[in-house]
This record gives sequence, structure tokens and C-alpha cells, in this order.
Amino acid sequence: MKRSTLKPLVASITLALAVSACTSTGSQAPSAVSSAQTELTQIKQQHANNPFFSEYGTFFEMPNFDKIKNEHYLPAFKAGIAELQVEIAAIANNPETPNFANTIEAMEFSGNLVTRVASVFYNLTSAHTNEELQKISKEVSPLLSASNDDIYLNDRLFQRVKSVYNNTDRSKLNTAQVKLLEDTFKRFTRGGANLSEQDKNKLRSLNEQIGKLSLEFGDNLLAETNAYELVIDNEADLAGLPKDVIDTAAATAAKRDHAGKWIFTTQRPSITPFLTYADNRELRKQIYTAYIERANNDNVNDSKKVLAKIASLRAERAKLMGYETHAHFVLEERTAKTPENVYGLLNKIWPAALEQAKNEVAVMQELIDAENGGFKLEAWDWWYYADKIRVAKYSFNEQQTKPYFSLESTLKGVFYTANRLFGITVKERTDLPKYHEEVRTWEVYDKDGSLMGVFLGDYFVRDSKRGGAWMNAYRQQYKMNGVDSKPIIVNVLNYPRPAEGEPALLTFDEASTLFHEFGHAVHGLLSDVQYRSQSGTSVPRDYVEFPSQVMENWMTQPEVLAQFAKHYETGEVIPQELVEKIQAASKFNQGFATVEYMAATYLDLDWHTLKDNTVHDAAKFEADSIAKMGLIKEIAPRYRSTYFAHIFAGGYSAGYYSYIWSDILGADAFEAFKENGIFDEETANKFRKYILSSGGSDDPMELYKKFRGKEAGIEPLLRSRGLL
Repeated sequence: MKRSTLKPLVASITLALAVSACTSTGSQAPSAVSSAQTELTQIKQQHANNPFFSEYGTFFEMPNFDKIKNEHYLPAFKAGIAELQVEIAAIANNPETPNFANTIEAMEFSGNLVTRVASVFYNLTSAHTNEELQKISKEVSPLLSASNDDIYLNDRLFQRVKSVYNNTDRSKLNTAQVKLLEDTFKRFTRGGANLSEQDKNKLRSLNEQIGKLSLEFGDNLLAETNAYELVIDNEADLAGLPKDVIDTAAATAAKRDHAGKWIFTTQRPSITPFLTYADNRELRKQIYTAYIERANNDNVNDSKKVLAKIASLRAERAKLMGYETHAHFVLEERTAKTPENVYGLLNKIWPAALEQAKNEVAVMQELIDAENGGFKLEAWDWWYYADKIRVAKYSFNEQQTKPYFSLESTLKGVFYTANRLFGITVKERTDLPKYHEEVRTWEVYDKDGSLMGVFLGDYFVRDSKRGGAWMNAYRQQYKMNGVDSKPIIVNVLNYPRPAEGEPALLTFDEASTLFHEFGHAVHGLLSDVQYRSQSGTSVPRDYVEFPSQVMENWMTQPEVLAQFAKHYETGEVIPQELVEKIQAASKFNQGFATVEYMAATYLDLDWHTLKDNTVHDAAKFEADSIAKMGLIKEIAPRYRSTYFAHIFAGGYSAGYYSYIWSDILGADAFEAFKENGIFDEETANKFRKYILSSGGSDDPMELYKKFRGKEAGIEPLLRSRGLL
């Protein structure tokens, strides 16, 4: 869930969606309930050694990765769904008068087994997948979709929920309980509870189709990304590339049976430095073209028809549910509320950003002409000439910063910042279970010395990991039956793996990503709520990025840099002169960064404001969208349709705008720290109390106003980007 100034993530929102789906199944007829109970008993008897069916027996009940095998997932999912059917049936058929405890809370605390399984499975399908897991995912997806529909389309259960909703004296509930009641009722109505039986069956079919197509989209993208290699066998073609980039490419080549050569891929850690530093313009064009044409090559992995069908089915589902478009359906649950509000925000920022981008084109073209380049700037030239301008204008490029931002030192900076703000400390453990040998684990302690959670870090790119950077939970914090379930949080990133024996050195932007993702991590670790559905990052999509956007700000503060930005060989603190260059260059290229992000945002909204279920020609639709927004040819949307996994395989459909929406909150929130002191205790305590610890237990904008004392303004964001 990090972006390069606006580089997303992601995400891995799949887990959150899967868990949401898993905690749902409907009341069944007595025979069906009996069948579910029988199935549950049989599965547990037949798979008595399945590690999901008992306590892990590990420290902090960490998932026992050493014992969990691929063959354990499917029976565990089936048992979890069956167990949930029994639990939900007991709620729906309870002869007692419906009340908050026996209906709303009982539902909230159900589904522990299937949630436990999904939390491991969907983390691994994102971070360390294989063909067998992908196959299981395709089999499990319709089961979870049906389970989800079973609960929200069950009329007997809905009548109990509606009774509690209509008859409960809310003055006797606390804020979190009122929100749980309201949200539970809305989940039913938004899940189709008020539909006729015929329309309920249609909704089930639509949900199942969308689920299957989303999996296909993700598989196609992974296959396309892994398939491409730019193999270089002439050392002269490496001109301009830094040594560490060349070494990493050589290591990749050796790993892929091309010893003595160099391989670059369309993974961001590989393609970005190549586009930035490689002098060979033709090779830059080759790899850039391969990147922007992923899953758009009319081959077995082509996703144009897949994504167009997904958009069509979503539009059809929205109509069935009584909404004008899919975006209207989605945004009803966001702080933005309507697509009109989102378009309105984007239209305020777009003109200034586009004008700035055009100015950046002009400056780079002047340099090309001065060098007698004899060509017009193209999209594959942008990173290369932007870096040249940065060096010329600010005497700065990111290679200068890398010796000061090793992974080890930057982790120290992240932990130092969290300690100064919230009092938390960490202790690394090397003996805890892990799903890959490169994963690292830390115990996390609160300011009073109590153990508050476990944090996992998975930092290097590999073929089994999807692209991007994200935070997820193996266990969320919540309280049930007097027990405070403590969180197990993971950050997953994709840094280039260093050469053997060398430290991992990060660019300034990569180091910023580490701060960003740990902002998500503390959101999960510092959660202090009653209910799992309100825990940590369980907040509206256009709010979830806000705490992580704020966290990035501390990295550039001189007081923080002095603590961790030290040369990996000499221990020298980063020179103030270089810090000043970083700060001066921070607003450089913001036209490009903002425009490429916003172009993808417009594209997302255009796909999801379709008012009918016409299956569009994806290529033409995208071209029309780009023409309508007036995007210049030198910039492509950060995500073109065929590799826009956030919206077609993740949870950001009609929600990619969330990053800039959250950025407004983030820029405004950091103003409070600048006004009072970047480590002001009172401000930090309010931020922890109202933003991090409260999770989704109250209306997010009300929580923000309790922290800030006012609504957020847009001016701090525009100033931070040099767009005013």
C-alpha cells in the first residue's frame, strides 16, 4: 500500500475480501445443518493432523508454517465453512427474541476457523504462491462466494438482524456497538437481503462469475510478468547503469540459467533503475513497451475480454441492487460517498498537475535538443531525462543517497520513529516460524513493557510474490470472551535482492516505502477495539492509506535522519548538504507523479461508472478514457487496464482515488505535528487514540476531527507537491 509519492500498493486487499467472505453463511434447513455438522465431523476425523484444527503450539500462536502444507488448505476451508454454517444456523434459528448479543455479536464472533485458514492462505497466495495454491484458490473462491451469499441472502437471519436494528435502544450501546449494528444491517441490505428469490439467485451467479474472472485476471498478470526477460549479453548495453543494479541483473541471470549475462524484468525493482539510468534508448523502449503491454498481447494470458466482462458484470450487479453504477454502490461505504465527489476532487487537482507535467516535458526536451538528440521525448525516456534534470538542477540523484539508506539502517529509523511517537519497542527473533527463509520476525512491546504483537517483514523480490508493497494480518487484534487477541502483522515489499555478501541499499523512494508500510503496520499493531471487523486497518478504503501517508513524513526530518541515515561503510551521518538537496528536489517531477497516478484513477472511475452491462472493447474504452482526460502522450497511466490488478483482482474497484484522498488527510495531519513539534507527546497520543487504536469503531471523519480539531484542507497537499 505504498506509492512512489503516489505509488500504490496494495494492497493485498484480497485477504481482507476473502476474510469478509469467509465470515458469512446462511441459516439452513435442519437437514442442511445436520449435513454441515456431519461434514465438519468427518473432515476433522479424516484430517486429524491438519494443523488448522488445533492450536499451533508456537510462540504467540504464530501460524506453524513448517507444518502447514498445501494439502491442508482445502479440507480446512471446507471444515471452516461447514462450522460456520452450523454457527450461523444456530443464530438464525435461536428461539429467543433477537437482541444485540444473541444476533449481532454472535455473528461477529463466528467463523474463527475459516478466518484462521484464510488469513494464512491469502497471505501466501500474495507473498509466496505456487501453481498448487493458485489451483486451490480457484476451487475455494466459489465456495467462499457461495458462503458469503448464504448469509446475506438468508431471509430468516435477515429478519433477526432487522428486528435488532429496528428495536434496539442505541443509547444503551457504546459507539463501537452502534457502528457494528449499523454496519451489519447495511451488509445485509447491500448483500441483497431485500431482493426477490429470483434476483437473489441472479446475484449469486454474478458474484461467482466476478470472483472467477478476478482470479483469472490475477493469474494472467502474474504469468505475463514472470514470462518477460530482457536478456543482455553485450556489456556495452549496460552503459549508465550503477554497479549494484548490474550486479543484481547478473544474479538474476545466473538464477535463470543465463550465467555470464544480465537479465532485467518488468518487476518494478528491475525496470525502474533500468529506465532511469540505461543509456541504450532502444532497450529502454523494449522493456517499457513490455511493461505497459502486459496481458495485452492477444495470447493465452490476454486479459482484455476478462476485465471488460468484470466491469460489465459489476455494472449489472449494481443495477440489480438498485444503484446507478458500481461506483455509486462502492462509494456509498467510503468517506467520498459519491463518484461525483471523487471526480470533483480530481478535477481540482488535474489542471495544475497536467500543466506542471507539460512544463517538465518542455524542460527535458530542451536538454535533449541541447545534446543534439534529434528526437522527441517519449514515455520510455521520462525516467532517464528526469534524472538528468534532477542532477543538473539540484546536483542530486538517488544513487547518492543509497549508501545512507541500507535496509538495516532504515529499519532502525522506522523503529526509532515509532518508539518516539508511540513508545513501542521491538526485539528481533530468529527462531519463530516463517513461510520463507528471508522473512524476519520481531516481538513488539508497548510503552508499558507488555507484549502487544508480532511483526513480520518480507523485503525482497521473488517470482512467487506479486508486485508492489503491502501490509496484512495473520491475526487481527480483537476482544472475545474476555481474551484480547493480539495482532500478527506482516509487511511485504519487493526490494532488489543484493549480491551475495552485500548489504541491501535502498533508494530514497524505497526507504520512504518502508516508512509508509510500517505506518500500516502500526495501524494494525496499535489497534485496541472490541470487534474483529473494526480492527486496525478495517476502515474505509479511502481512509486506510492516511496513517501510512503520514508516517512517510518523519523520514525526511533532520532529527530522524541523524538517527539512522548513516553510510553503510563509514557510519557517517548523511551530510546536511545532501539532505538539503533531497528536500529541494522533493517537489521535482511532481507533475509526472501526480498525472500518471490520476490518469489511472480516472480510468478506474470510467470503468466503474458504466450504466449498463455492455461488454466494451477494452482497448477502445481505455483509449477513449485517455483522450477524454487529455493525458499527454509522454505519460501512460500508472496502471493500464490489462495490468490494473488493484481494481480487477484486488479490492480497489472504484477506489483507486483513495491514495490521493488519503494524502489530503495525511498532509493536513502532519501539519498538526509541525505546529506542535514532530514528536509532541500530546499530538502523538491523540493520533494513536483517535486514528490508530480506534480502527473502524467510529465514523472515520469524526475520528479525524477529534484528532485534528477540524476538517482537513487541500492546501497542505498542494503545497507539498509544489502545485500551488
